[in-house]
Amino acid sequence: MFMRPMFRLVPDNLNFHYMRGRFLGLAVSAVLSIASVCLFFYPGLSLGIDFKGGIIMEVKTPAAADIGKIRAALSGQGLRTEGVQRFGDDSSVAIRLEAQTTEAATQVVVSKVRTALEAAQPGTRVLRTDAVGASVSNELFRDGMAALGFSLAMILVYIWFRFEWQFAVGAVVTLILDVTKAIGFLAVTRLDFDLVMVGAILTIIGYSTNDKVVVYDRMRENLRKYKTMPLRELIDLSINETLGRTLGTSLTVFLASLPLALFGGSTLSGFAWCMLFGIVVGTSSSIFIAAPILLFLGEHRLRRDAQPAKAEPGVSAAGDS
Repeated sequence: MFMRPMFRLVPDNLNFHYMRGRFLGLAVSAVLSIASVCLFFYPGLSLGIDFKGGIIMEVKTPAAADIGKIRAALSGQGLRTEGVQRFGDDSSVAIRLEAQTTEAATQVVVSKVRTALEAAQPGTRVLRTDAVGASVSNELFRDGMAALGFSLAMILVYIWFRFEWQFAVGAVVTLILDVTKAIGFLAVTRLDFDLVMVGAILTIIGYSTNDKVVVYDRMRENLRKYKTMPLRELIDLSINETLGRTLGTSLTVFLASLPLALFGGSTLSGFAWCMLFGIVVGTSSSIFIAAPILLFLGEHRLRRDAQPAKAEPGVSAAGDS
């Protein structure tokens, strides 16, 4: 005898008609993606050191950092900074400087920063120093963009071979829309776009693809099981049947990423915030974007023999909009 779980994210026999909101879902997604593309061009992404080049130093002051005093000390050493700002607690400071042409010049700049910090607030410790040249940053940017494009191409090939072409097109178009929204999120929040963020976006693509494959698998099973059910009703039925698993997985990943966003520090918090946004977008797009696209592409191809007014016996029919 099996015990029933004490808590269910989704009630049994859920019969929600998602496809009634297909036009609204697609319209909202299109507006957000167009806005994200506009934000990509202006004001643009805040490129991190990996893609922009430069020097970043994370320092820890013995007491609350006096940003004005630190800026003045750096200026007194003849250093041109691109940013001096707190991160984490009041005593943690990130200092960004222009990229240098040689390693020797970089060492000179780092030495001057140490001297300036000791003059501004004695006892300040340098926690981390990263330096990336301009040529290296350009190569890293090209490689990062190539990785994103290659991942989308491989997903298209994988889903094309596993499902009918309507599924592949729906999944890849939805993933592109998910990625554009993630880019818009980074542009709005001004989180540094670096190799860590490329990793976050690739993770979002992988998570979103997995979620869509789960829903698509159930749709394909139901296409074989209910051979005369109209595609719109079949899609609603499939989403209702997989919604518990979808929400359970999403909630688990969301709760696992939330502590990193809140307490992960400057290195991990940006990655985690991007992940949290991607989880929400990827989960909702499986229902309100990928499914409607499949309906439009497959209504007269996957269901040539369907009778609009007739559904399989014993299955609740979703209402028409």
